[in-house]
Amino acid sequence: MEDILNNREIIMMKRIGKIARIFLQRLKKVIKAGITTKDIERQFDSFLQTYRLNSAFKGYNGYPASLCVSVNEEIIHGIPQENRVIKDGDLVSVDLGIEKDSLFVDCAYTYLVGKVSSFKKKLFKVGLWALREGIKKAYIGNTTGDIGFAIQKVVERNGFSVIRRFVGHGIGHKLHCYPEVPNFGEKKTGATLKEGMVLAIEPMISSGSYEVEILDDGWTAKTRDGSLSCHFEHTVAVTKKGPLIIT
Repeated sequence: MEDILNNREIIMMKRIGKIARIFLQRLKKVIKAGITTKDIERQFDSFLQTYRLNSAFKGYNGYPASLCVSVNEEIIHGIPQENRVIKDGDLVSVDLGIEKDSLFVDCAYTYLVGKVSSFKKKLFKVGLWALREGIKKAYIGNTTGDIGFAIQKVVERNGFSVIRRFVGHGIGHKLHCYPEVPNFGEKKTGATLKEGMVLAIEPMISSGSYEVEILDDGWTAKTRDGSLSCHFEHTVAVTKKGPLIIT
């Protein structure tokens, strides 16, 4: 069953989401050539302590870190490492979840490091565009297929691919709950959106094939053909007034 939240709970999630957004904005100044992906996790751990919040990812299904940092061909679930040094021209995707009082938010952003090619900039812009178009469909009575169709249309029209193995999801009292929110699909298919549903809408796109493989660490997902990837995500509530971006 879907997790339906009341207005008070959505307001509480919005407060948590604001803090998540502050951290992602702060990373624009932090992420640069020469730091490691582990440095980003340290920043997040310190940030959580300041606000007395909890990582939603640490220990989730055995995940060993407090957030995910995925670089270039890595799509999602990259485990922060001391020896993974960020270089000029990299695409760095940071995915994080925060929990407070048994409510969860989830968001992600891809950062362009230093001087990047016009091709990488296009991938970045299309990823953000796809996220915005998906969010626009989060209305009462629409379906998850409406969201996926909107995302897929933007991505494929621009010559890129939508990752199909991983999808968005419901969120609220749990980090992941019904319904799944694919980044592809047909209009008027899938779960019907209801007032009080909260969704993690998260386009994951590739500059090449949508096929993926999992690295030996058991977590990091990368494009099978080594093509570039980016990942953007917002937690979005379905309300009478339309989509409400929580993060």
